Amino acid sequence: MTRVTLYSRPGCHLCELVERVLEHVRKSRPFDLEIRDIDQDPADQAKYTNDIPVVTVNGVEVARHHLTAAAFEAALDKVT
Repeated sequence: MTRVTLYSRPGCHLCELVERVLEHVRKSRPFDLEIRDIDQDPADQAKYTNDIPVVTVNGVEVARHHLTAAAFEAALDKVT
């Protein structure tokens, strides 16, 4: 199963928008979704503190800051 990770933090408006895009696409293209609060892991926080949201597919970064459904579907096709 494809593994998608959203690096986020509570209260991040852009993160919420990207999460909605992921959930929308997930209705027609199933994948496992992990949402990581970067403030819970010092390594994640150091890496992404000013760059969230970040989306990875099977460990490959496919988006930073914003994401459309079409761009995410294209990334799924390319990475998986």
